[in-house]
Amino acid sequence: MQHTDKRIVVLVSGGGTNLQALIDAQNRGEIIGGKITCVISSKADAYALTRARENGIPTRVLVRKEYPDVASYSRAILAALQEEQADLVVYAGFMTILDESVCRAYPNRMMNVHPALIPSFCGKGFYGLHVHESALATGVKVSGATVHFVTEVCDGGPIILQKAVDVQDDDTPETLQRRIMEQAEWKILPQAVSLFCQDKIEVRDGRTVIHGSF
Repeated sequence: MQHTDKRIVVLVSGGGTNLQALIDAQNRGEIIGGKITCVISSKADAYALTRARENGIPTRVLVRKEYPDVASYSRAILAALQEEQADLVVYAGFMTILDESVCRAYPNRMMNVHPALIPSFCGKGFYGLHVHESALATGVKVSGATVHFVTEVCDGGPIILQKAVDVQDDDTPETLQRRIMEQAEWKILPQAVSLFCQDKIEVRDGRTVIHGSF
């Protein structure tokens, strides 16, 4: 029986640095058992689309502003994911809220990377530089990134991987954001995707168990 690669669909809204990390990992052969088969953007001018095209990855654009509400946009995204036969859906800087119909259709098959160590600095309103501004205002000595499955609770799904990053005394939100991207997000997101594609992640009672080494 021939083993077919899992189909990974990546959702983007902006520059696509996390998408680039996934593409780079794929090009290095580090995403085992899976392949990025489509990139879907909520904005027509997202640079992430250029990154996909430059690597021969099919793209689709579903502009959020063209839909009257979250429910209709969620239906359109869900239809696109089903058309693309997605096995795994990855949020890579996807800044658009979808309703619970989407994550319910893909239980433990949608993942997101968050630029903090959940449960710190997460939930509604914690995105982009807001996360790092809060971390610095609180005076934490360590922050980092978390890859988790997406559920209807914002940043509340089962945690897959986390990586800590030291906070420096002279950090600004921008320097901390950059360090967390480089040292944590761009490393653990491809790792988590590869683990999923190798069927090494099991969810038990809302917690993940990772089988085998990685």
